[in-house]
Amino acid sequence: MPPQRTVLITGCSDGGLGASLALAFHAAGLKVYATARNPSKLSQCTSAGIETLTLDVLSSESIKSVIPKLPRLDILVNNAGATYVMPGSDVKIPDAKALFDLNLWSYLEMTQACLPLLLQSSYGGMIVNQTSVASVAVVPFSSVYAASKAAVAMLSDTLRLELGVLGIRVVELKTGMVRSNIINNQKDAKPPVLPEKSIYAPVKEIVERALSQDDINGTGMPTLDWGRAVVGDLLRKNPPPVIWRGENAWLARIGTVLPFGMLDGVVKKLTGLTAVEKYLKA
Repeated sequence: MPPQRTVLITGCSDGGLGASLALAFHAAGLKVYATARNPSKLSQCTSAGIETLTLDVLSSESIKSVIPKLPRLDILVNNAGATYVMPGSDVKIPDAKALFDLNLWSYLEMTQACLPLLLQSSYGGMIVNQTSVASVAVVPFSSVYAASKAAVAMLSDTLRLELGVLGIRVVELKTGMVRSNIINNQKDAKPPVLPEKSIYAPVKEIVERALSQDDINGTGMPTLDWGRAVVGDLLRKNPPPVIWRGENAWLARIGTVLPFGMLDGVVKKLTGLTAVEKYLKA
């Protein structure tokens, strides 16, 4: 009888996408290692009987300390991440670099650290990367976040070929709108406020409303429903290399084959950029 299939998931704080994946994998009978930087935020997984580990994916030492605690590993889910909403003209480069450290380089470091275990998997190892529809959809004021996700998408696609010859699958999660905590987490960490000398200062109120994302916060596919759907896809005999789940993920997918800029008008209206343009041209 083959051993129980195992999965390690990063970024499993309560109410987030990682926690929903952990719960869904657990319900499907897998041995789950749910991780987060702050163990006090893992109560949702702990109460379900899921084993939790403290892991800071930005710390090489933390990563090295966790790997020996895994007797084996079949699936790695790189999910930990953050967003950054700010006009490109006002982005602070240190903040942008920090976002790439989390959203891109931690994925590669976790992949490298887990590869020896994944290569020994009885089921064939699998790496799952959270790339988001932001990797293909143009969303004003999210240039750095989208760039980090696009970078993960290309990394994933390249690793799919490089590691595929070794029997390891690489899968992307092109996630649309889900009722997760990512917007609130970003606002709690650093509320998006335009700098005083921003070129958008004349329309500060309009832009900051867009940056707050209050109009979309709390909307989207229920988190637990998203987790169950994604895990169902991942546990298929032949899981797809790209999984599109979440509200409006289908629209982003269609957008990848439409003529360039076809959805610009819709996106500008949804993000308040149309109102900005109208005011500045008045």
